[in-house]
Amino acid sequence: MRQLLLVAVLCFQGTAFAQIHRMERRDSSQALITHELNPIVVTGTGHHQRLKTTATPVRVLSRQEIQEQGIATFDAALTRMMPQISMAPSSMGSFLRLNGLGNKYILILINGQKLSGDISNNVDLNRINMSRVKRIEVLDGAASSLYGSDAIAGVINIITDQPTQQLASVSSSTRLSAYGQLTEAATIDVYAKGFGSYTTYTHDRADSYQTTDKEYKKGSDTETQQTIAPLFTGYRSHLLSQRFTYSHDTHLALNAGIDYSYKITDRPDTRADIGGGTDYEMRYKGLRWNAGGIYKFSSRQSVQADFTVDRFRYGKEYDVETKDFHIGDYVQSKKQRSMEGELKAILHLFEPRGILASATTIIGAQWHRDFLKATSGNIDKNATTTAVYVQHEQKLLPQLTATIGARYTNHETFGNHFTPKATMMFSPGSFNFRLSYSAGFRAPGLDEIYYHYFSVNRGKPQIIFGNKDLKPEKSHYVALNAEYHTATIMASATAYINNINDMVVRDNINVDETTLAMLQGEFPEMTADQTSKLERYSLYSNSDRGLVKGLQINVSANISRHFNVSANYTYTHARTKSDGTWRILERSIRNAATLAANYHHTWGKYRLNVNVSSRMQSKTYYPDYEDAPGFGIWNLHTTHTFEHLKWVTVQPGIGIDNIFDRVDRRTDSSIRKYALYSPGRMLVATLKVNFKK
Repeated sequence: MRQLLLVAVLCFQGTAFAQIHRMERRDSSQALITHELNPIVVTGTGHHQRLKTTATPVRVLSRQEIQEQGIATFDAALTRMMPQISMAPSSMGSFLRLNGLGNKYILILINGQKLSGDISNNVDLNRINMSRVKRIEVLDGAASSLYGSDAIAGVINIITDQPTQQLASVSSSTRLSAYGQLTEAATIDVYAKGFGSYTTYTHDRADSYQTTDKEYKKGSDTETQQTIAPLFTGYRSHLLSQRFTYSHDTHLALNAGIDYSYKITDRPDTRADIGGGTDYEMRYKGLRWNAGGIYKFSSRQSVQADFTVDRFRYGKEYDVETKDFHIGDYVQSKKQRSMEGELKAILHLFEPRGILASATTIIGAQWHRDFLKATSGNIDKNATTTAVYVQHEQKLLPQLTATIGARYTNHETFGNHFTPKATMMFSPGSFNFRLSYSAGFRAPGLDEIYYHYFSVNRGKPQIIFGNKDLKPEKSHYVALNAEYHTATIMASATAYINNINDMVVRDNINVDETTLAMLQGEFPEMTADQTSKLERYSLYSNSDRGLVKGLQINVSANISRHFNVSANYTYTHARTKSDGTWRILERSIRNAATLAANYHHTWGKYRLNVNVSSRMQSKTYYPDYEDAPGFGIWNLHTTHTFEHLKWVTVQPGIGIDNIFDRVDRRTDSSIRKYALYSPGRMLVATLKVNFKK
């Protein structure tokens, strides 16, 4: 009944609008009839190329695919369509994992510029404006030659939309489902005489929920008690974005933008009669601004400059009266700031001559400065990184392309590092065969070096120490890719090995009498009761190495003008070696697959789209705890587009998430870990309306 009421409310939102790009109108192209299997990408080689011709394989999620599945959030877009990526939501952000490796090894970019704002190595994905996403490009494996530190597991580059036609539009989209899940986005776009203004406001919210209200009593594996601790932490977030562009002529284009984000959790309050509540909410604020421009000497040669400042902070806002704090008090936990400047030239220095065909050379320089002030971790530090890089792509023969590149990085704490890259692509007919090698580099974060952290979570003390003797992590990534590509089908297989040396891990050390005395001296604020509950503390250290071996298989096909399918499978074997012992990397998943089938048809001014999608995965490994069981989730979404007026498009939608009601209802405990966070079957309703002149 509640779900039906939600749909009824949504259907009567006559003021809502939705954005449907002009190029996606029914009578303008075949984009809505068949999927684009050879899109333009930029992440793999640093310059725009067709996917089929890039020497470095890149996985692309288009706006069309995202809309067909009725997706409104960034994490849903990745996990529903990319099996090598998994997410674990929490009050501290989303724990993202790519090919067995966690957040700190994944570089997230927006139009090529780094997105800062990690929370305990988690990422606040609510800072990503999904209403502007044109496509999401994912590059697997080490990419430090072009992108520097943190790109050991791969790069996720979010490309946003910038209309350049004479237009003015106002639009909005709404997605509503059970458990208070609501996403609303409104946009205002104006473009005239080379000047563009693009304004977006997004509101996202969700209620906390449980899949079980029972937890084991401390020290017991059989006796349970009731708890109000949520599996999924509710939140409310707001994102306001403003972007300006100006194109003087075909040579010069300028841009500037600013994004403000605010998010606060919505957890159950502490209660005297039942455990699992909290005294405070986590509050996050972000402010990001950037400016840049590109000058094109010709259609093939250009120079571009970008400068970005990203500020992010979070802390505790109390909503329960305590001994030390009043309702409304705010205690800051961490404040981060990053500044980055980049100058890059894309050149064609050599004209085709003899057996040598066209060539592209990229030369760039980058400066990056990180600041971290963590009250809870007793840190106030900064670090500067400077780098220069070069990459040359040469077509040796009509069917043979080679790319070589290198980056020289100077980190003020960890010195100089050299990260090369080399790829070779052989393209006979409709086939591509690629062999690639790339080196990765990651400097330990300021928190990993300097942390001196003590907190209490649900009555349990947590202690984390940084380590000033850490060494930077280095990796070697080798991949072999085979691809078959036509206008109607794309199939590829990639086998890879990612070898990471001096991997930074957080060791859990059991407390004994000697260490307990040390910890009491380090944290005199720790009470006797908290001391009695302290079982272990954490210390950042270098393990011997990490090793990830994997296989990816991807197939996409346009079966007909109205029907297309895609299937993706990944096998990942991720391990780490410490003290001579190999162990599975925490949260890694051995087997995962995603499937999608889409049917669309147009009758006059009405268009129907039906999408069925699924994610299936084997168990998630937790070496020190109980493994989380595998699952299979199926979703159905339909959209109905009405174009009865030239200046307005209306697109209601309805669907079901988790059709077969798969839920992990295991009794909660201090050692219970999860992989499936769905509350069960949910009815989903969407409404998009777009006014455009």
